[in-house]
Amino acid sequence: MTLAATEGAERSLEVIDLGRLEYARALERQEREVEAVRRGAAEKLLLVEHPPVYTIGRGGDETNLRGAPERLGVPLFRISRGGDATFHGPGQIVAYPILLLDREGRDLHRYLRRLEDVVIRALAVFGIAGGRIEGCTGVWVGRRKIASIGIGVRRWVTYHGLALNVSTDLDYFRAIVPCAIERVEMTSIVEEIGQDVSVAEVRARLIEEFAAVFGTTIQPAARGAAPRRGRRYAARISENDPGVSGDRKPPWLRARAPVGEQYFRTRRILGELNLTTVCQEALCPNIGECWAHSTATFMLMGESCTRSCGFCAVKHGAPQGLDPLEPLRVAAAVARLGLRHVVVTSVNRDDLADGGASHFAASARAIKQRLPDCAVELLVPDFRGDEGALRVVVDSPVDVLDHNTETVPRLYATVRPGSRYERSLELLGRAKRLRSDLLVKSGLMAGLGETDEELVAVFRDLREAGCDILTLGQYLRPSKEHLPVRRFVSPEEFARLRERARAMGFHHVEAAPLVRSSYHAWSHVERDER
Repeated sequence: MTLAATEGAERSLEVIDLGRLEYARALERQEREVEAVRRGAAEKLLLVEHPPVYTIGRGGDETNLRGAPERLGVPLFRISRGGDATFHGPGQIVAYPILLLDREGRDLHRYLRRLEDVVIRALAVFGIAGGRIEGCTGVWVGRRKIASIGIGVRRWVTYHGLALNVSTDLDYFRAIVPCAIERVEMTSIVEEIGQDVSVAEVRARLIEEFAAVFGTTIQPAARGAAPRRGRRYAARISENDPGVSGDRKPPWLRARAPVGEQYFRTRRILGELNLTTVCQEALCPNIGECWAHSTATFMLMGESCTRSCGFCAVKHGAPQGLDPLEPLRVAAAVARLGLRHVVVTSVNRDDLADGGASHFAASARAIKQRLPDCAVELLVPDFRGDEGALRVVVDSPVDVLDHNTETVPRLYATVRPGSRYERSLELLGRAKRLRSDLLVKSGLMAGLGETDEELVAVFRDLREAGCDILTLGQYLRPSKEHLPVRRFVSPEEFARLRERARAMGFHHVEAAPLVRSSYHAWSHVERDER
């Protein structure tokens, strides 16, 4: 029987899906969140998959590792939690609750049992009878262990947590003495039910059961379903409260109409090579100016996005198959246009295992092969937090890695369904850590309902993450089916925001009403300005 949820004040928990993340980075994140919760921030549930790693608790016996880290080439971390040796890797959900133990009566035994209850309830949904074994922690199926628990506490705030095997490679466990229990057999959900089940499906169930056991209101993880999503919701908001969307645009938002020989030449070359640009698909107001200067932002992997953000004009729908020759056609267009700086982006492709990372990398290589001196800027999606996918991009000959934060954290659930503010920050910081010489860039929109102080707070977060280049422009509603414009920000207000950002030490800040992330991109990266 599970324990009843703690009575008392309503409890809210923020779920943060970190995707696949190195163990050291996850540990750093836990430590930051512990301090934040201790200072009054919302309690957190961090969810992550790790690349292969062995860990051992503070009182663990290293002989239980049996030399596996060195023999298998797997990193080892000795950490400040209870428990002995264990393994974390792909196909395993690791949950790190950052909770105030005061809410559990400072009762560690009670808290540990609650974590076991979460797993037992989640397993029952998949027809697995999980349970306990007297004198042992974790969750068991008969005499087979399916979930391990090791907790840490700092100033009565919890960290570390539980690891549930979904489709984990169990051979890594067989190479050690897991949890210091000789001849223990480890198992997984897939092993028990004899059929595939996705990590995402189990993760969603784990979140629901966590809410039930701990009596919390859960803020949905980025990969789970959420009610405030997509353009239908955006259209309802716009219909009920259009903001200033229907007002006459101020004069500073009137872009020059596309004209001139170079504009039509650019258009002809892109058409001949059957290439898509974000300039067209996102209805960019600067298309006339940029194309007249023989510059364009190429959009890879089709015209249909797997997400449905309420601000974006790119269509949502079933994705197309990848064209392996597309990177070569992009390179050909860059050569014909004679570009010194090129921006390449894509629709979100959550249907692809690597989110399209290898296609980005192939494009960068193709461009550099044709034009070695051309600066390549890749404007990438968040790859669902997959560090391996990001590494593929960073290891390519890219000069600028761009990922747009788009808006302030408070508005993410409405503006960027399927994305997480923390995940975007982590991507930018991780890119900088992977390659210190890489210029890292991010863009924001103003006019979605944020305040100036919220924008400045994002500037600060971006700079702390290692972001070098910042762009800020006015949000303009593409249609009545998109989110409304809440305010028109004047050029003078943009100038003040630009100066506040520049004072933080950005390499370059572009802030004006018609600025988009790739607007005047060639001017953002002059190396002698760094």
